[in-house]
Amino acid sequence: MTKEPPVHSFLPVPDGHGIYTFADDLHRAHQAHNERLGTCHQAHDHQVLEVTAPHTGTPYYVESRTPVGRPVLVLEPHHDDFALSASGTFLAHPRPLSVVTVFTHSRSVHPALEPTYADVDTVSELRDREGAAALAPFAARRHLLGHQDAEPPYRPYDPKKLDRITEELRRIVAAHPDAELLAPAAVTRHPDHLLVYEAAVRLGCAWFWEDLAFWSTYALAGCDQHLFRTRTGAAMRPELVDITDVVLDKVTVLRMHGSQMHPARKMYRPIRHAFTTAADLVDGAGLYAERFYRREGSAC
Repeated sequence: MTKEPPVHSFLPVPDGHGIYTFADDLHRAHQAHNERLGTCHQAHDHQVLEVTAPHTGTPYYVESRTPVGRPVLVLEPHHDDFALSASGTFLAHPRPLSVVTVFTHSRSVHPALEPTYADVDTVSELRDREGAAALAPFAARRHLLGHQDAEPPYRPYDPKKLDRITEELRRIVAAHPDAELLAPAAVTRHPDHLLVYEAAVRLGCAWFWEDLAFWSTYALAGCDQHLFRTRTGAAMRPELVDITDVVLDKVTVLRMHGSQMHPARKMYRPIRHAFTTAADLVDGAGLYAERFYRREGSAC
C-alpha cells in the first residue's frame, strides 16, 4: 500500500498574486480532499463522516476524531465564533467539547438571501443548523442561551445584561466542574464579544482564542491593538498552535458554518489569516496556525 503524502503537500502557498489566487488554489485542494474522503465513505470507512451544508444541502466528508483528555467548555458569542477562530486546534488535538452559544437570535445572513430568510426566526433557525453542522465533527454538546445579537450601529453592552448572562453561564460552568474554560479574547470591538469575554473572566476563565479570523480587519489597526493591550494589560500571554495538517478539514467546518455564503471562496478568509499567523511560529514549522492567549499565572 502506497503511503499518502501529508496534507500540507497539497496546501497552497500565497504567491506574488496573494489573495487573488490563494482562494482558488485552496478551493481546488479542498475539492480533491473532499473527493478522496467521499470515496472512503462510499467504501464504508466508518472513520469518515458525511456532513451536509444546511443552506445548500451539499454533502462534505471529514474524518471523525476521538476526543481525549480534559474536557473543554467553550463560551462563544455567536454560532460561528469557535468554528472560525479555534476549530483547527481541536481538529488537530481533539478533546471532549461542550459549546455554549450566547447570542442565538440573529438577522445576519448573506444579503442575497434576505428575501429567503426574511426575519429573525428564519435566520436564527438557519444559523442554528449551521452551528450544529459545524460542530458535528467534534461530537460537541451544545447549549444555546437564546439572546439577541447586537445590531449596528453598535453600542456598549448593558452592564445589567452582562450580569444576567454571567449568571446563566455560571450555572452551566457549575455543571461542568472538570472542564477547562475557553472563550474569545475580544480582540475585536464587537459588543457581544466584549460581553462574553468579561463574563468569562468573571467566571475564572484563563484561556482565550484570538477572535478575529473572519473579520480580520478588526484588531489589525494600531488603535485596536492599543485598546486590546490596554484592556488586558500584561496578563495575556500569546501562544500558537500549528494547524497545517488539518486545514482542509477546517475548510469543511467553514463550509458548514457559512453554508449561505457565496461565492464559496469568501469563507476562506480565516485560512488566509491562519497563514499570516503561522509566520510567527518560532521554530518555523507549519504553514497555518491559530493564536490563543493565556492569563499569566494560569495552571491550566
